[in-house]
Amino acid sequence: MKKLSKKSVYISLVGIGALVVTACGSQPATNTSNSSGGTNSTSGNNSGSGTVSLTVATVNNPDMIQMEHLVSNFEKLNPNIKVNFVTLPENQIRQKITEDVASGAGKFDLVMLGPNDVQGAYTLNHWIVPLNPYINNMSASEKQAYNLQDIIPSIRESLTYKGQLYALPFYGESTVLYYRKDLFAQHHLTMPLHPTWSQVAQFAKQLNDPSKGISGIILRGQAGYGENMGTINNVIHTFGGSWYNMQWQPQFTSQPVKNAITFYMNLLKSYGEPGATGVGFTEGESLMANGKAAMWYDSTVAGGYLWDPSTSKVSNNIGMVYAPYAVTKNGDGWLWTWALGIEAGSKHKADAFKFLEWATSPSYLKLVAQKYGWVNVPPGTRLSLYSNPNYLKAAPFAHTVLSQMEMMSVSHPTNHPVPYLASSWLALPNFDEMGTQIGQIMSAVEAGKESVSQALQQSNQIAAQGAKQLGH
Repeated sequence: MKKLSKKSVYISLVGIGALVVTACGSQPATNTSNSSGGTNSTSGNNSGSGTVSLTVATVNNPDMIQMEHLVSNFEKLNPNIKVNFVTLPENQIRQKITEDVASGAGKFDLVMLGPNDVQGAYTLNHWIVPLNPYINNMSASEKQAYNLQDIIPSIRESLTYKGQLYALPFYGESTVLYYRKDLFAQHHLTMPLHPTWSQVAQFAKQLNDPSKGISGIILRGQAGYGENMGTINNVIHTFGGSWYNMQWQPQFTSQPVKNAITFYMNLLKSYGEPGATGVGFTEGESLMANGKAAMWYDSTVAGGYLWDPSTSKVSNNIGMVYAPYAVTKNGDGWLWTWALGIEAGSKHKADAFKFLEWATSPSYLKLVAQKYGWVNVPPGTRLSLYSNPNYLKAAPFAHTVLSQMEMMSVSHPTNHPVPYLASSWLALPNFDEMGTQIGQIMSAVEAGKESVSQALQQSNQIAAQGAKQLGH
């Protein structure tokens, strides 16, 4: 695989990031509040105080917001460190992170990223630093308390590149289908443990009730390689499609991909949520928790939120089954982790690692449990969590989540060989750019501005250009 130059990746990704923000509307003010109530928009030593100021860039998912609320506990343990957060919706924070890491500005010390970043541009261009030296420098007691081997192997491996660990997981996830048990009972329907997409479409048709404000199903429609393309890629793979064949020829105009996209768009338009082009993970989670849908296909990480009566109006009626499949179960869900890495441009890497160690440790999970209950601890990272009786009692979905994650294989994302590692993402250094462009095209189909045929022709051209850029 040809290595992309740092300049070329920076220009292409930042350019696409700007388009994403334009497509999503005006950008809200960044949240840089720290636990002391002040604000600080830059990283560095506070003048004259001898205090190190760290800035952490995170997506605005509930688990990360909890981390921000709990950071005073870290600061009490490390009184010379103050932690600030920049917290934004996924598309917007990705843009800001990409701008910073690619330019080497070091505005952020720690950034939230995923396996596609570790397996792609972030490591190829040395935008983040390997963590092995910091782990090796931990004392014996620190290593024992942190217990690196307790991290789920598939998650740990997804953050490892050429034998070096580049990030530590804050939470891990795959994909499942949530459903309303009360609505299914009222309509005398039974949800299979392993539903097919055809069955899901039939359920959505029967349960769709716009007069009561209830959609048959929620699917991501917001443009972005980590938003609508996250779920669309799963559907492509389980329908037996792929981005490329083994000769790196793009496959968007192939019959399996056409079947997948046609199915997804018809399901979304016929029985999906209103205003789907503005719905990503956070919006879908809110809709489901407020009883606005019969089903939701999305991340396992929402389990705690949906089962918690303090955040979900339908907590007593939520069910969870494995991700739907079509031609194959390969690729029916994703393997993903929101992880934290240290920017190469950070001036406080050792202090950043202290925070990274704290935020991804077993002791942090206990802290969340004490404050918010076991059902709300960040899931999907540690094997020990899934043998913890307190968690298993609070989270009836735990075994399904772990099983779905363990079934995922990034090396076999569909029913035939492909030349790339993939999940909802592709381990290619220019996937961010291609995925965002194609996500915008798919959003246009959702809005009725493009036909499926036109969208697939355009997507094929983007994929062909991307393969050429990689030297294939």
